[in-house]
Amino acid sequence: MPVGTKAGRRPREDATTIIGSSLGFPRGFFTLDAEYRPKRQARSQFLAVNRLNYHIRAWGDPDHPLLVMLHGWMDVSASFQFLVDALAGDWHVIAPDWRGYGLSEWTQASCYWMPDYLADLDQILAHYSPQQPVRLIGHSMGGNAACMYAGVRPERIRALVNLEGLGLPGDPPEAAPRRARAWLDALAHPPVLKDYDSFEAVARRLQKTNARLSDDRAAYLARHWAAQNQAGRFALRADPAHKIPNPSTYRVADVIATWEQILAPVLWVMARDSEYALKMEAVADYAQRLAHIGSLERVWIDDTGHMLHHDHAEELAPLIEDFLLRHGAGFGASALLQDGNTTSPRSL
Repeated sequence: MPVGTKAGRRPREDATTIIGSSLGFPRGFFTLDAEYRPKRQARSQFLAVNRLNYHIRAWGDPDHPLLVMLHGWMDVSASFQFLVDALAGDWHVIAPDWRGYGLSEWTQASCYWMPDYLADLDQILAHYSPQQPVRLIGHSMGGNAACMYAGVRPERIRALVNLEGLGLPGDPPEAAPRRARAWLDALAHPPVLKDYDSFEAVARRLQKTNARLSDDRAAYLARHWAAQNQAGRFALRADPAHKIPNPSTYRVADVIATWEQILAPVLWVMARDSEYALKMEAVADYAQRLAHIGSLERVWIDDTGHMLHHDHAEELAPLIEDFLLRHGAGFGASALLQDGNTTSPRSL
């Protein structure tokens, strides 16, 4: 399947397609026994969101309690398959491919930035749960977006789980011209993403980044992370413009003012071996920043890095479900009643 390039050319799958099977690998790749086999099959749906064709991955019965999962930078929604499989409750889970990732359409913009992600999330939630607040889970960039959204629209979030979406150290004012200059330079010399000679090479690249990633899970992710292009190479399902630096600075005061508005209980999950977590823990005022979140539980998971939902999904899932249960948002009869107004997804 050729990889799309710009808006209007992103490949589309039928909305009823099952997308968790072991089909689609070329002969000679990982055997079926070696590839991860999902316990819960995903459905592929499409939704018009802010003039883009958005791909939504969905699992479970649409009449069941809703969980919304948001992936991180240079990732795709299929990244949550292992976590979905490890959940005890029979949830209705949706996970969008953010704009410019996976099967979602690319933009014509010069870069991707947080306000657009918030606007996209707002429309997605308005479609899937127009009346009821939602349970929101975000990883990395998706966790940062989830926290910002929970402060901007606090009435829309029932419970929030943040997986390594820890913010950034912050930029001083004098960084503004440097960032703008770097953005202009990148526009003049657009980035190019590396391609690969096989899905197996993509899987090995994933394992290079995360040495804990097992062969079967790497094989599964490779097919969703990349696609064969017209030249026969295997290219990432991502707009290279994601590599263009954002011209705006990260203003800690703005983030704190937004976090202060969060009303939902927040589970803040950090990986013990994550360089990102250790970097943020070393920021002098980081503990003070977190103190601005009204209801916060912090948890560390040992023997895992940044991609903890790949490495320790079986440990992470009960942690999440216990948190939701303790805060009245768990799976059960009461949740089914409270989520009774959730609309079933429509296929576009």
